[in-house]
Amino acid sequence: MPRLLAMAGFGALTAGAALLGAHSAPGAWFRRLSKPWFQPPAWVFAPVWTGLYALMAASGYRVWRSPPGPDRTRALTFWGVQLGLNAAWPVLFFGLQSPRAALVEIGLLRTSIDAYADAAEKVDPAAHWMMAPYRGWVTFATLLNADIVRRNPSPVAA
Repeated sequence: MPRLLAMAGFGALTAGAALLGAHSAPGAWFRRLSKPWFQPPAWVFAPVWTGLYALMAASGYRVWRSPPGPDRTRALTFWGVQLGLNAAWPVLFFGLQSPRAALVEIGLLRTSIDAYADAAEKVDPAAHWMMAPYRGWVTFATLLNADIVRRNPSPVAA
């Protein structure tokens, strides 16, 4: 029963981060931005993020179920940091309409994902590899964010 509750807890935390980010969805402001040719169509994001959030939750749960110790504590701390930064990015980019602030933040997010994955590898190698798609997607998102900043040097009116 405790494992089932923990699994549900990781799922709920991850879903909470996703819902927080979803409150800052793209709108008319975003549609007016100049975007790169490699910007995926809007329909791609929901299925990709659903899979990534599922992997994040499963990875965190796998680390949690490992024997207690400083390596597990370190990994779970980084897991929480990356989840918080993940939730903050859409608020900065879409909610506050600040691609520049979001670009700085996504650099911190990518660093925290790496820190988590590296710490998780010491505790549960599978948990480490479960983060690989997320690492790749956030790297791609960083390129998108950077190119949007480059293409839109002046703030776009809401």
